[in-house]
Amino acid sequence: MNIPPATQLTPSADVMAMIERLIAFQTVSRDSNLGLIEWTRDYLAGFGVKSRLTYDASGKKANLFATLGEGSKPGLILSGHTDVVPVEGQAWDSDPFKATIKEGLLYGRGSADMKSYIATALALTPKFLAAKMDAPLHFALSYDEEVGCIGVQGLIKDLQELGLKPAACIVGEPTSMQPIIAHKGTHRFRCCIRGREAHSSYTTMGVNSIEYAARIIVYIRQMADRFAQLETRDYGFTVPYTTMQTGIIHGGLAANIVPKDCKFEFEARTMPGIDVERLYKEIQAFAATLLPEMQRVEPNAAIDFEWLASAPGLNMQENDAVVQLAKALARNQAHGAVSYGTEAGLFQRAGIPTVVCGPGSIEQAHRPNEFVALEQVAQCEAFMLRLMDPGMQLQTGA
Repeated sequence: MNIPPATQLTPSADVMAMIERLIAFQTVSRDSNLGLIEWTRDYLAGFGVKSRLTYDASGKKANLFATLGEGSKPGLILSGHTDVVPVEGQAWDSDPFKATIKEGLLYGRGSADMKSYIATALALTPKFLAAKMDAPLHFALSYDEEVGCIGVQGLIKDLQELGLKPAACIVGEPTSMQPIIAHKGTHRFRCCIRGREAHSSYTTMGVNSIEYAARIIVYIRQMADRFAQLETRDYGFTVPYTTMQTGIIHGGLAANIVPKDCKFEFEARTMPGIDVERLYKEIQAFAATLLPEMQRVEPNAAIDFEWLASAPGLNMQENDAVVQLAKALARNQAHGAVSYGTEAGLFQRAGIPTVVCGPGSIEQAHRPNEFVALEQVAQCEAFMLRLMDPGMQLQTGA
């Protein structure tokens, strides 16, 4: 195909218009994404493409899966999440839900993470359909990635029930268009402590839930220190070992009341091969050692844990077919690993080889004035246009 060098590329008008359209949908994770999903369904239907929607229990959120073309081989998934993080409390210089272009950068919530990737794929729909590809192309759009890769799990289950097994998947998280073949697993937990209230002048008559929470949090911190000191390093990752941290804590009513209730949430970002179930059980076992002294004062004292969300890590090999395809499409023979999590590990666990590659930088994600460089969008468009080149078909061995 006659595609000029990346330094000469600018995004097409169709791609730019699509990015602007998608950013305008306020798909913050706490809210519905149906506006974007149903608009996309109708847009694709205009080209004769049918979409399959799978809803959450509330019916207010949905995944979308659509197939372009038929072909004789298993197809390739272009996958992205539709939800974005909140903007409240952030100092934006422009409307976060209106695409704003300044000095070669496109600003807006989701511009990097990851509506530019989705928009590029959607804008190229008519070209994909007109191309004579020997394998179908699938679009997979999910909800609630930002709160634990929740939606995509239902999407994958739906594909399995249909007996559909695509050959591979490219998840378009922002990687500066460098193929990423490994990332950490992300696991989130909640701990709730119930003690006994008392006047603060009689602390021995109460069970201080905050203090017991603090002891568990310190233990989690000690586990994190142990990983930092002893775990075998993999310097392909920015942080080359498993990390743990506590991110939220709530407890107490007043300074002069021994607090009855406290809860906190913590996470683990695990390296490939780490048994997160064993890690979780270790924390529970430590908490169990605290219960006897709590229950000597308050027999109904309790410590309860909840596993909130989990997304496995990604661990592909350099010689895997989808990795080689992504490198060829990106014109980039380098590959890397990242410390953040994506939906890619779930696709891989379902038996779909997956690589992460998309426009923009993760350093801009979740921040005020989130942006993507127009040059990155143009590289993404060139990447996808190359999918239509017969010499760029995925080698599945079929």
